Amino acid sequence: MTVDTTLLFDAIDGTWPPARHWRVGQAVLRDGQGGGKRVSAATLDDAATLDAIDEAEGEMQRLDQPLLFRLRADQGRLDALLAGRGYAIVDPTVVLTAPIKSLTDVAIPPVTAFSIWEPLALMKEIWAQGGIGPSRLAVMQRATTKTAILARWNEKPAGVGFAAMHGTVCMVHAVEVLPHQRRQGVAGWIMRKAAFWSAAHGAKTISVLCTRSNGAALNLYQGLGFGEVAGYHYRQLEESR
Repeated sequence: MTVDTTLLFDAIDGTWPPARHWRVGQAVLRDGQGGGKRVSAATLDDAATLDAIDEAEGEMQRLDQPLLFRLRADQGRLDALLAGRGYAIVDPTVVLTAPIKSLTDVAIPPVTAFSIWEPLALMKEIWAQGGIGPSRLAVMQRATTKTAILARWNEKPAGVGFAAMHGTVCMVHAVEVLPHQRRQGVAGWIMRKAAFWSAAHGAKTISVLCTRSNGAALNLYQGLGFGEVAGYHYRQLEESR
């Protein structure tokens, strides 16, 4: 399966949107309002200059945000420029995709996974246990076509996830399984429910982001038929961390 990587990176912003984003010269700035790196990092055009980096830094300082850039795996020249200015690599991340049909080939057992919007208080509590608090819930609210997923296992709440649409891509974020319910296939059912939900909204591709250091999650997604199609990492100035 071939997926346009430009569409995928657009889907990252479209399904996990910052409070606002705007262009300054060769940079796109994001106002994250505490929602994490993905909604706060600036991105630069491939031909960005040192002056463009200076300009972006000034905007991030004005917002009182860490000096943080997100770079695609193919932006080696920019990566070297930022490294030379003292920026350290943070959270190398894999972009994984699968055809929707590869996750809708198995029926979900009754009362195993539910698509719900607005999220229930119970779901917010599960997210909170995984460090996903009000600022990230606000990010979810800003997405347009979206749902939250509640999974049950052993007749008890087991996990949650968030899915949103961008074009024909469904991107899944914030998958969180309660510790005592892990290693029992719960995350797989969350992903399958997201696939069934998004298929009804015209999705052809389902995508998920995973840090390279999270070997367990990578194994899970690869076992479901996801393949790596792109990657990115952050560069953050050490003194602003």
